[in-house]
Amino acid sequence: MLTGLVACGSADTRADGSPSAAALHLTQAEWQVQTDAGFTSPPLTLDGQTLLDRWQPVTLPHALPIALLGQARAAASAGEAPVTRTSWFRLTVPLSPASSTPLALYAARVRTDGTLAVYADGHLIHTAQQQGPLWNSPHTPLWVLLEKSPDGRLPHEITLRIEHTAATQVALSSLWLGPVEAISWRYHGRQWLQQELPGMFSSAFLAVGIFAFLVWLRRRHETGYLLFFVLAIMSFIRGLHFYVNYPIANDWFAWFTVNSLFWLVTVVHFSIGLLHRRQQLWLTRALITASVLMALLTLPVWPALPNTPRTTPMLYVMAALMGVSVSVAGIINAWGRSRDAMVVAIGTVLATLFSATDWLVQNNFISPENWYLGPHTNAITFSVFGYVMYRRYTGAIAEVEQVNASLAERLRAREAELEASHRSLREIAQRQMLSDERQRMMQDMHDGLGSTLISAIRSVEVGGMSDERVTQTLKDCMDDLKLAIDSMEPVEADLLLLLATLRFRLEPRLEGTGVTLHWEVQELPPLDWLDPSSALHILRIVQESVANIMRHTRATEIRVATAVQGDGVQVSIEDNGQGFDVDKTLGEATGKGLNNQQRRAQMLDGKVAWASGPAGTRFTLWLPMEASPRTP
Repeated sequence: MLTGLVACGSADTRADGSPSAAALHLTQAEWQVQTDAGFTSPPLTLDGQTLLDRWQPVTLPHALPIALLGQARAAASAGEAPVTRTSWFRLTVPLSPASSTPLALYAARVRTDGTLAVYADGHLIHTAQQQGPLWNSPHTPLWVLLEKSPDGRLPHEITLRIEHTAATQVALSSLWLGPVEAISWRYHGRQWLQQELPGMFSSAFLAVGIFAFLVWLRRRHETGYLLFFVLAIMSFIRGLHFYVNYPIANDWFAWFTVNSLFWLVTVVHFSIGLLHRRQQLWLTRALITASVLMALLTLPVWPALPNTPRTTPMLYVMAALMGVSVSVAGIINAWGRSRDAMVVAIGTVLATLFSATDWLVQNNFISPENWYLGPHTNAITFSVFGYVMYRRYTGAIAEVEQVNASLAERLRAREAELEASHRSLREIAQRQMLSDERQRMMQDMHDGLGSTLISAIRSVEVGGMSDERVTQTLKDCMDDLKLAIDSMEPVEADLLLLLATLRFRLEPRLEGTGVTLHWEVQELPPLDWLDPSSALHILRIVQESVANIMRHTRATEIRVATAVQGDGVQVSIEDNGQGFDVDKTLGEATGKGLNNQQRRAQMLDGKVAWASGPAGTRFTLWLPMEASPRTP
């Protein structure tokens, strides 16, 4: 019997300074294989009759000889009943110092489809049921905690019993034996890199894929999001046997995980085609046909075909050929046309190479201690398509920013055009307003001041007007001219401000005649329709009323008041002079002034009224708040 090879560093020391057991790297063993009629439970102890005395020396890692696999396959082809085998590995542990720390046994990989049993000094200390679920054997490292011997030393002999079907690829890596703290990092490191890390990548990929699916539900025309979701689903299913332990039949579990590889390659092909936008009908049809054919042929319901786990190595060859075809076709079509498609095609090449190394490990062409890289293809796929999505996202942002900048530039240009147009319109409106106002002034002066002066001139020429009458006429003309000028002042819809302007003009004349003016106005709401033309009408109405009082009534007091009346405002002018017959005066030729007041008030949608008696006369002017002024 050969002893185990010690391949670790110097021994550790205990707290008291004495040496403790060092981690042992066991690479030499003895091996024998037995043929059985089926799977059996491992015995609790080993004795001389349990094992045959036909041990052969082997070096770990060790794989089942190809000759034995060939015999099993030949027997299966001849129709013989399938048999099982039991491979035994026995390792002798060198004498080591006693240890006070927990001890453990670690192996990077034990590949079988049956039961694994571990014995220490002939006593069963660990079993692992490998028959059935596909995930238990090739991807989970062996980790066994050893019970301490009475003297605290390592066991003298370690024996492994590996059951398997006759045609299964069996392999055992080298073993590490020693204190837990000395070798646990190996176990946890491989466990994390081989199972937990791929699971994290797969879960992240699936989460982003679900997000992409939700985006696709809102944007059905963007097929890329749907393909990304399907890709995430296929990648998740593909890696289930690396890190998921679901209670599912081995054959169906293998069918899902293996065939998802074909579906995954097909979806990648569609994604690359979507990026470089070139049709490859022959390759698309070939991939779909191969995927459907493999899915049908590997269904576990066919009794004439071996179950999927046995045909997996050949299926990997087919998947590798499909991956190479997709990669080469993608690179050719994406060259110089689509950077994203080129990145995806190169990522497909890397994923194919990773899967190829798994096939080599699975079929014992390379050492079983090598890493399975297949689980990390999810990281490649996630990184590649994440990069594509990132480029699309940043590209979309840049495009939006460019569009926004273009719109902003166009908006600034349009604003400049509108500002220039608005300035031009303001100038035109101003010129038009000045022209209209000039025309209004000319027309008003022609109809009022001009006609009065012409009449006065003719009367003077024929000698029909006294000097006093001429003086009064000229004063009236001056008042009329001042009213026209005052009407052009901005009053901002304020009737009181307009009346105050009139008061400023009238007070000097009233003081010269001995008439007292009582100003009893109050706040009035603004009249939005009050413009220069309307203001002139109001001034002339009020000025005419005051002039009539001064000419005809011999009044000594005039009272001006304002008030809100209904839906309008009212201006009232009262005097204490002698009254007159309103109706008679309106009907006579001498009532021309009153008629003019009525006419001007009607042009403003307003009303005038007189109430006259021996105690004096009260004149009222009512103006609407919402009336629209009329052009005279």
